[in-house]
Amino acid sequence: MTDDLLEETMFQIPDGYRVMNWNKGFGRQIGPLYERVLDDKSYTRAFIVSDHHVNGMNNCHGGMLMAFADMAFGHAVTISTHRYWVTIRLLTDFVSAAKLGDWVEGTAEVVGLEDDIFTVNGKIWTADRTLMTGTGVFKALGARP
Repeated sequence: MTDDLLEETMFQIPDGYRVMNWNKGFGRQIGPLYERVLDDKSYTRAFIVSDHHVNGMNNCHGGMLMAFADMAFGHAVTISTHRYWVTIRLLTDFVSAAKLGDWVEGTAEVVGLEDDIFTVNGKIWTADRTLMTGTGVFKALGARP
């Protein structure tokens, strides 16, 4: 028997998404992660809830959802400024659980800016169910290459 996934049993990534090229660090450990960026610069980041994301109830671990929210919400700063950023504050509300095998998506929009401090509102969901809502405060750093 093999642990390899057969092509017919693999999850089909929705059209327009591409795998994020994180080949080192934290993103690699929790991935794979995916993203879709539209012409109007709106974006969605995503992941499939896999074995390494779940708790004992086969729900996506809250820590994974928080880490994903940080990356999905903070990306609003990158989209609007093409700069690196660090998280100052991340406030979230867990609304529902994601199960093993769910396709989870998230996005955010900048709602405030003062100096180099960005405030964003974001949402994480699966299918038609909201998993998490939140607000993030991020400090913009140097330009991205």
